[in-house]
Amino acid sequence: MTLPNALSFSRVLLAPVIGYLVVNGNWGMALGSFVVASVTDFLDGFIARAWNQRTIFGTVLDPAADKLLMSTLTISLAYTGLLPLPLAALIFARDFGLIIAGFYFRWASLPHPKTFARYWDFKLPSAEVKPSFISKANTALQLVLMGATIAAPVFGFVGHPALQVLWYTVAATTVSSGLSYIVFAKDAIVYIKK
Repeated sequence: MTLPNALSFSRVLLAPVIGYLVVNGNWGMALGSFVVASVTDFLDGFIARAWNQRTIFGTVLDPAADKLLMSTLTISLAYTGLLPLPLAALIFARDFGLIIAGFYFRWASLPHPKTFARYWDFKLPSAEVKPSFISKANTALQLVLMGATIAAPVFGFVGHPALQVLWYTVAATTVSSGLSYIVFAKDAIVYIKK
């Protein structure tokens, strides 16, 4: 367990806590916890690169922690009515599709023999996802949207027109990002040859 992996794992632990705080309307604590989770997201990648602590497990754990946090926030904020349900469904559908695709490409790229134990053995890398620019931009905008939506009740700007503009922007980048994986699939997935 490297420091970057520990930071990623802390987001796995924080995600349900933040979701609970959001659903129960404890906006100040939810915002503080979200800021902590965002800082760990920045630090894990920075430390892994700066101190050469990249691990195969980390390449799986970091995006999984991000997806768990984003999915938890999407569902809990939609439940409270602060995030429009169609936008939440769009974000969730894209992420769910990417997760299913990830499972498929892992299986398709796994060298023989293909067993359940080898599938979950992270010492056997078989494929790597290369996110497109629009996908990275979409992730950043979704993060901004979640933070702004949690901050809205704290600072009194629920329903502000700027939030609505952010909804439409995130909807557009979510669709564009999902389509980019379909259209440019051959560039997005790189099979690792051993």
